[in-house]
Amino acid sequence: MLRTLFMQAPSFDGFDGGAGSRYQAKREIKSFWYPTWLAQPAALVETSRLIDAPPHKTSLAEVLPLAKQYDLLVLHTSVPSFKSDVKVAEAMKAENPDLKIGMIGAKVAVDADGSLKTGEVIDFVARNEFDFTIKDVADGHSWSSIKGISYRTEGGAIVHNEDRPIIADMDSLPWVTPIYQRDLKIENYFIGYLKHPYISIYSGRGCKSRCTFCLWPQTVGGHVYRTRSVENVVEEIAWSKKAFPQVKEFFFDDDTFTDDLPRAEAIAKGLGRLGVTWSCNAKANVPRKSLEVFKENGLRLLLVGYESGNQQILHNIKKGMRIEVAEKFTKDCHDLGIAIHGTFIMGLPGESEETIRETIEWARKINPHTIQVSLAAPYPGTFLYKQAIENGWLDAEHAELVDDNGVQIAPLHYPNLSHERIFENVETFYKAFYFRPKKIASIVGEMLTSPDMMKRRLREGVEFREFLKDRKGAGVPA
Repeated sequence: MLRTLFMQAPSFDGFDGGAGSRYQAKREIKSFWYPTWLAQPAALVETSRLIDAPPHKTSLAEVLPLAKQYDLLVLHTSVPSFKSDVKVAEAMKAENPDLKIGMIGAKVAVDADGSLKTGEVIDFVARNEFDFTIKDVADGHSWSSIKGISYRTEGGAIVHNEDRPIIADMDSLPWVTPIYQRDLKIENYFIGYLKHPYISIYSGRGCKSRCTFCLWPQTVGGHVYRTRSVENVVEEIAWSKKAFPQVKEFFFDDDTFTDDLPRAEAIAKGLGRLGVTWSCNAKANVPRKSLEVFKENGLRLLLVGYESGNQQILHNIKKGMRIEVAEKFTKDCHDLGIAIHGTFIMGLPGESEETIRETIEWARKINPHTIQVSLAAPYPGTFLYKQAIENGWLDAEHAELVDDNGVQIAPLHYPNLSHERIFENVETFYKAFYFRPKKIASIVGEMLTSPDMMKRRLREGVEFREFLKDRKGAGVPA
């Protein structure tokens, strides 16, 4: 077996490009998601090591000496971080010319050929669902026999092997939490709307929904929700509760944990017996009966992708959500005491100044506990990217998603809506939502009842002001 190092490479200061982050960017408030997509193959490869550089503030100078200690380096990459990751790979290869370097992630999954041609230092990429592909490489199998791999031969030719079948038995994957315990400092992972410290895992992969912008189902996870057994999930949480007594919340990072409601309810009841606090991603259509089961068994918060308050835009992006259903769901959550972190996107197809105002007013009306406002990001491999190129909404030669500091920019534009106006309205949205008497009073009340919450909100306020300063120099493509 090859001595294997898994790594999320050093990157921009505060850049959350982790193998689990849905938007690889420097966030409004410093946030770091767990590198679950790296931890999973690491759990399959004995004696491996995982380094997640950004949240641990690990520099390139610190990782370079490791190049000579390993035979195989596996880097997670993304469209925004690819150029930077290639530079790290070049530096590691310079330290150890015999080091084999492979990449995983949505970027190389959809553009294996281009990635290998652009990054000449890369020896191979593992396409799509890559867990067992990486295990085969680490086990020393001949690359010509490994399904799901694209690689460079000694003569420089690029070879694409046949696809690897998608994993059907999700219980065949080992738990990631022992890797967290072995290689990560969990206190370094922080998400503003989750209790700290938190832990996130996947209980399943894939998503039934067909949202045109969503990266993972269209590149790695697929549109079939493949799940671990209820017993397997509850057992990992029980183990983690003992292994990490400091953890205050467990988060299920499945694209849509509520896609299978009977299973979700069964897991909830298991978690209720453990007495843990938990949260998850959910669609805004969960019936009240299920919400009641969740709440009774420890659910604290739902992360909900509302995206827009305009029904036509929701149709345009194939969201499969009705405004009136989302409103009832949100009211049910408020009534039951379930917090919501609502996510919205500016600049989706059909966006205009009018729809932006409509979405802002709708967000104020339904009033989730906290919000996140992102810019529409046409990642290669998504329907949105293809649609944007075909309609002239995106210049393929200048399709950067972040600026040189890792701050998200507005790459899309429309005949009636410019890059600049889309970008500017993110700040407008935040101010309109948070700077109103009702919301300020709620936040102040929350801070006064909890010293920990007061410290967190004050820190977030400082970080948010710094982020807004960074945004002044970022913005739109040339």
